[in-house]
Amino acid sequence: MDLEEQLAIVRRGTDEILLEEDLRSRLLAGRPLRIKAGFDPTAPDLHLGHTVLLNKLRQLQDLGHHIIFLIGDFTGRIGDPTGKSATRPPLTEEDIRANAATYREQVFRILDPDRTEVVFNSSWMTALGAAGMVQLAARHTVARMLERDDFHKRYSGQQPIAIHEFLYPLIQGYDSVVLKADIELGGTDQKFNLLVGRELQKQYGQPPQVILTMPILEGLDGVQKMSKSLGNYIGVQDPPDDMFGKIMSISDELMWRYFELLSWRPMAEVSALRTASESGQRNPRDIKFDLGQELVDRFHGVGSGTQARENFIARFQRHQLPDELPEARVPAWPDGLPLPNLLKEASLVGSTSEARSLLRQGAVRIDGERVQDPDLRFAHGADHVVQVGKRRIARVRVA
Repeated sequence: MDLEEQLAIVRRGTDEILLEEDLRSRLLAGRPLRIKAGFDPTAPDLHLGHTVLLNKLRQLQDLGHHIIFLIGDFTGRIGDPTGKSATRPPLTEEDIRANAATYREQVFRILDPDRTEVVFNSSWMTALGAAGMVQLAARHTVARMLERDDFHKRYSGQQPIAIHEFLYPLIQGYDSVVLKADIELGGTDQKFNLLVGRELQKQYGQPPQVILTMPILEGLDGVQKMSKSLGNYIGVQDPPDDMFGKIMSISDELMWRYFELLSWRPMAEVSALRTASESGQRNPRDIKFDLGQELVDRFHGVGSGTQARENFIARFQRHQLPDELPEARVPAWPDGLPLPNLLKEASLVGSTSEARSLLRQGAVRIDGERVQDPDLRFAHGADHVVQVGKRRIARVRVA
């Protein structure tokens, strides 16, 4: 790929690049870049919010760069103070070991294990010792630490800040020094910590790392960030049917953000899907089916997404429909088959005017969901259970 094509991949879904001119110069150098991302093993299960960053790592990995997946077993003992209004309790060593073991299995559902270096920051932080920690702490000031938003708020509000919390961003930055990171990725809430890494690298005579901040993914409610504690999450290890059902529960508008941050489809294709949805050529529910299939396939193997879709329709949408349904194939139209014509071609109504009348009455259901929009269109490949009234039912395929 040329430089602009690579930059387009890096920019997709990225909130901020600091600094893009540094990134350009490093990409032009033509060598594999050392790209670091750290995860503290604070919980045993990853969710799709975590995979926003992991997806970007995989994209960079596919561009030929060296991915360093850092498990913060040492920083996990401190507890990341980011966004916290109180001192966060540190993890026990038993928790850290158990959680780290599950992390590796889960991340390799996205990253290529043969091209990923997994490191633990305890391997150099333990060796640094007390004297080394004092020397590291001397490289940053309290005033700079209090510039950080959460520290500033707690200090201004006379909320306690433990001394050890100041060590967290220092150690995260020192990790970049040890690993000689060219790029570090983190959430938008990690920006301060990532900038500390740049500053420390300068002090140690290294070129400062490029920073990529990734947006925080909203959970199923579309408001709060995805979080296990809030119950609005989709777990990487959720069973296929559960994962698919949760994806189908998100709003149509949130779906596009999930496409941008979670899907590996080209953005041109995503834009085309959005245009088709907004123009009525495709039902947003069908597009959401596509998203659900893609994500379930990624985490549970090819074919599992199709099965999850069928199970979803059977369980949540068909209700008490007969086990054996008549099938109808109807011809596709270049710009999408209008719903009244679909009903007529499937012999579920006698005419398009009858179809429009029944739609107004709310007598038409598609996959168990009542529809009343006569302008709804169906693209080639659409496959639905269509019900008119109580007795006229068929599985309709647009071919």
